[in-house]
Amino acid sequence: MCPKGTYCLILKTGGCTVSVGSLKSIVFEAGFYVYVGSALGPGGLKRMHRHQKFAREKDKKPRWHIDYLLIRPDFEFVDAVYTCSEKHIECCIAGNLQGNYVSNFGCSDCSCQSHLFYRLTYPVNEIKSAIEEIGQKPRTLSENDDS
Repeated sequence: MCPKGTYCLILKTGGCTVSVGSLKSIVFEAGFYVYVGSALGPGGLKRMHRHQKFAREKDKKPRWHIDYLLIRPDFEFVDAVYTCSEKHIECCIAGNLQGNYVSNFGCSDCSCQSHLFYRLTYPVNEIKSAIEEIGQKPRTLSENDDS
């Protein structure tokens, strides 16, 4: 796997309400949620694996918006799609996804409306297309693509 990049976490829920820090109480409809994040700092894409482990063990205090979903038993970590890049491209990917979103989620450090998107059906192909549209190669965590 490459050291740094941008990732999209795919989570699934049967529906629930979650209190998410300063965003307060949010109603999440049943379906899939895509969170777009960057991993450009120290540790790089290890952050994606941290999220996966966090979702599995649900044993830490939430720090970021996405953590509030990862620790909930109502949310299942399904997969992650990522791309290798040392550039800030998460907002471009989020811009390509659009559609139904949770306002102000995960985007406190940019001018995007959201970095969390709702889909009724499994969105992996849509995410791959959103990444390809900006000239990047998508990879999935489940495929364990190390090329």
